[in-house]
Amino acid sequence: MNNCKKIKPLDFIGSSREDLKNFPNEVKEDIGYALFEAQQGCKPACAKPLKGFGGAGVLEILEDHRSGTYRAVYTVRFAGVIYVLHCFQKKSKHGVKTPQQDIELIRRRIKAAEEDHRTYYETGGKA
Repeated sequence: MNNCKKIKPLDFIGSSREDLKNFPNEVKEDIGYALFEAQQGCKPACAKPLKGFGGAGVLEILEDHRSGTYRAVYTVRFAGVIYVLHCFQKKSKHGVKTPQQDIELIRRRIKAAEEDHRTYYETGGKA
């Protein structure tokens, strides 16, 4: 039995939608399904909290593919909506740590998501 809730809208910040579209088809399908699970209020099995963002409000989906490792970062911090913050292929050959430039981009996009949420969801403009 599915214990998930009503489906939340999925909003993409910055270039995250286009970046995701450029992933290999298998990766897009897997990440798309995981985001659908998040929209239902579930935590996808392939998602884990992204370190450095204060808990489980910012998560990353990791997908390994023969062409590399792909990540999609999203947040559940805002009521009623899932924001996809960043989609990228991890290119570093050393360790699993997210590169600092990606962390900084995610931080900027969280601020953009806060503004979007304030403008559209708190005032009833998008929902």
